[in-house]
Amino acid sequence: MHSILVVDDEPMNLKIIHAILEGPEYRLDLAEDGGVGWARLQDETVTYDLVILDRMMPVMDGVTLLKQLKALPRYRNVPVVMQTAAAAPEQVAEGLAAGAYYYLTKPYEPDALLTIVKAALEIRGLSKSHARDERESRLMQPLLTSAAFRFRLIEEAEMLAAQLAQYCPNPESAIIGLGELLVNAVEHGNLEISYAEKTRLKWENIWEEELERRLLLPQYRDRSASVHLEQGAAELIFTIDDAGQGFDWRDYLDFSADRAFDPNGRGIAMARKLSFSSLEYQGSGSTVVARISRA
Repeated sequence: MHSILVVDDEPMNLKIIHAILEGPEYRLDLAEDGGVGWARLQDETVTYDLVILDRMMPVMDGVTLLKQLKALPRYRNVPVVMQTAAAAPEQVAEGLAAGAYYYLTKPYEPDALLTIVKAALEIRGLSKSHARDERESRLMQPLLTSAAFRFRLIEEAEMLAAQLAQYCPNPESAIIGLGELLVNAVEHGNLEISYAEKTRLKWENIWEEELERRLLLPQYRDRSASVHLEQGAAELIFTIDDAGQGFDWRDYLDFSADRAFDPNGRGIAMARKLSFSSLEYQGSGSTVVARISRA
């Protein structure tokens, strides 16, 4: 079950969000303004997996609350969905800079909220899985200088991300970036699913079905991607290769106001900002080198 904090000063909006998300998957806490929301976030007996935040509120506005929650170490990697009627590019850019990588424009359809919440929690699921086999991985760290793995499935990419993150100074941050890059190698690399295709499939809620279909197609079923880890005294270097034709990676290195309202398209920028000391795409974009400093 995922714990979600919803902060909105309009009681009707809180009721609507509660009605949409009510069910066994989510445990909801509702806060009627930014001040109450901040008090909930400071309660160390609970850590929320997702925060849904109104932008315009009394006591404390959404952007101010967002900046304060991102300053708390345990919320650094927790996704925030900003819901707003203020959708001007400069306002969206301000929220992106503060850490709101998911946006909803009021009014929105219930399916839009469900899609964005699901997309945001996929990222949170990666960051929480780093504890798996942590003790064993820590014991093996001094013994490993390099390692290489091949993978074909999304599940294999996520498993590898969880394991490789244990070699990093901050596993919870590293797993976000590694997960994004390894999953991208399957989805956009080997299976050649474009950004526009993924957006459409996410909104239509048929994304998983399309992944399964493509994995069985003759032109894709024998493709695999690889990740190579080189562990040095000063840094860790991850080199990820896929079998695709590449893509124009330059458009995805930073967060874009144009893509803020889509359920996808922020993974590379998140990886670059949250996880790595440097991120370098080579050639056509089918090879990416990510570095994490030990300093």
